[in-house]
Amino acid sequence: MTATAPARVRPPREGRSNGQWLVDGTTPLNHNEEFKAEDNPLNVRARIEQIYAKEGFDSIPVDDLHGRFRWMGLYTQRRQDISGSRTASLGPDELSDKYFMLRVRIDGGAVSTDQLRVIAGISKEFGRDTADISDRQNVQLHWIRVEDMPEIWRRLESVGLITTEACGDCPRVVLGSPVAGIAADEIIDPTPVIDQIVERFIGDPDISNLPRKFKTAITGHPSLDVVHEINDISLVGVVHPELGPGYDLWVGGGLSVAPRLAERLGTFVTAEQAPEVWHGVVRIFRDYGYRRLRNKARLKFLLAEWGPEKFRQVLQDEYLGYPLADGPAPAPAPYAGDHVGVHAQKDGRFYVGVAPTVGRVSGTILNQLADAAERIGSQRLRFTPHQKLLVLDVPADEVTGLVDELKGLGLHADPSPFRRNTMACTGIQFCKLAFVDTKDTATATIAELENRLSDVKLELPITLNLNGCPNSCARIQTADIGLKGQILTGADGQPEFGFQVHLGGGLASAEREDAGLGRTVRGLKVSAEDLPEYVERVVRRFADDAESGESFSAWVKRSDEEALR
Repeated sequence: MTATAPARVRPPREGRSNGQWLVDGTTPLNHNEEFKAEDNPLNVRARIEQIYAKEGFDSIPVDDLHGRFRWMGLYTQRRQDISGSRTASLGPDELSDKYFMLRVRIDGGAVSTDQLRVIAGISKEFGRDTADISDRQNVQLHWIRVEDMPEIWRRLESVGLITTEACGDCPRVVLGSPVAGIAADEIIDPTPVIDQIVERFIGDPDISNLPRKFKTAITGHPSLDVVHEINDISLVGVVHPELGPGYDLWVGGGLSVAPRLAERLGTFVTAEQAPEVWHGVVRIFRDYGYRRLRNKARLKFLLAEWGPEKFRQVLQDEYLGYPLADGPAPAPAPYAGDHVGVHAQKDGRFYVGVAPTVGRVSGTILNQLADAAERIGSQRLRFTPHQKLLVLDVPADEVTGLVDELKGLGLHADPSPFRRNTMACTGIQFCKLAFVDTKDTATATIAELENRLSDVKLELPITLNLNGCPNSCARIQTADIGLKGQILTGADGQPEFGFQVHLGGGLASAEREDAGLGRTVRGLKVSAEDLPEYVERVVRRFADDAESGESFSAWVKRSDEEALR
């Protein structure tokens, strides 16, 4: 398997400082770099506990509030009375409420029932019973007050959970295969590598000031279940003909407004080498990443300038001190990597993968989920990079009962195609960057599509991703139908929320061997009200016109624009 040619990303112009520490020096070139240089963002926790939690929201200076708080998993949430039409015209202080979104860091997506109960309790007591499963295997809570953070941290840390570096210009949560250590066909178990990275490097001040965010994904499962093409670094399980199981190294993926797919470096990484290789890539980003402009500060821009050959050489020569072996590419995925449904574990038990609607749950539901798992003898759960969750270690005679019980909680092991394959970001309900509602719009659209398309039997699934702004937290460029939130002008001349449409994107999967970015159709925008009608129309055209075994993305590529409107 190889990645398709990455989207062109123009490197910064030559002849000026780009803020690369080992090239240009460490003098800050913008305010973000200034506040990070003045005080390591990790130090903000002490001020939260000792000052802000006691003196309240109004005591927080702006560089902590809108800057360093992110390193502790905290973002101010959007004021509830501000419409999407004002998002682009107001500053952070005007958009911010006196409450926070809190990300709980869950590396590899693995939680115990005890940990889940603590998250649920925090949600109910401090977060108005909110909880969203993100596509980064995190749980996001809302309505959090700074006054409550010391107690929240105490509870999380009592069960081994943290929020450190859940956000910010730092190494964020490590995505891991949700079936690590239990799948019968697993190539290699990534758990030891993930654990080493977290224990050795998360919270390390030496790599806490990066140019921008740094995203990691590691899997040893053949389904390619961690969206490896859109992370800054990914380690994907492969078998070397001489060295045995290990990892193929991918670097420089990322979406947002300048999407780029990661590229293979062509190296084979052993399990023993993996933590140091990861550390080397992070330090390359720290030392050579662009810091002049934040919109050019992701690792993908450095890779666009260097190319994979130079990147590999710098990694080996300057950061590892030894060459890496050449290695094979991952094989095409044999089946879906969302793990929804009932599946056998290698120990004779089963895991049950369920789909909450667009990742939205609650503290109440999470607590009931923990109850349900424990009743059948399980204490292990996993979140996935697709806003899904798994209950592990289910005895054969308990599968049917558990599936029925979870369905009663709105967690479906056999969901409709669109309930299974739709994702949505937080949207305008809580996000300061959003223009439109996403969660409720997606939920309503799914319900309508289940009715409108009940007579259509698709040979291959169609993914539908909704994002509230251009930043693509919900991966709109890699969905069959990707929807980017915008403010549109309605027929009456008044603003209304809607979406720009991207079509035919996707990551490597059982349906397509290579990843590719979606296509935009000139002038194609759909209001939220008309969204179900549009999706029905284009799906029916696809169902009528597609050749046997043809994917939606392949059909989009060969169709004229009129067929896609």
